[in-house]
Amino acid sequence: QLQLVESGGGLVQPGGSLRLSCTISGFDLQLYSIAWFRQAPGKDREGISCIVGSDESTKYLDSVKDRFSISINYGANTVYLQLDRVLPEDTGVYFCARSARFALCELSPSRYGAWGRGTQVTVSS
Repeated sequence: QLQLVESGGGLVQPGGSLRLSCTISGFDLQLYSIAWFRQAPGKDREGISCIVGSDESTKYLDSVKDRFSISINYGANTVYLQLDRVLPEDTGVYFCARSARFALCELSPSRYGAWGRGTQVTVSS
């Protein structure tokens, strides 16, 4: 059964770190791209980062590329998003999503058809 489950969210102070996990089941990570998105209250869902399962090539939103890092653990069927030096504007619900088979890494939500339920990240002092 196809499933993506996010975890690792929580409350973190500005400048702090958090690691989000997207654990998948029901498909082979090496055949798809996985992306992380976030949605702040009242705003559209935006693409943060993505990774291609076959070669681990990555892409980042400009505002996070020097602070966030995406990676894959194939043995654990998990895609991670490491958040460092977080800012209040990083607050939102973070979702992971799966692309179509063999699709390239893109940050547009319309390119992803399977989604997790999200995990809340709140950056506040």
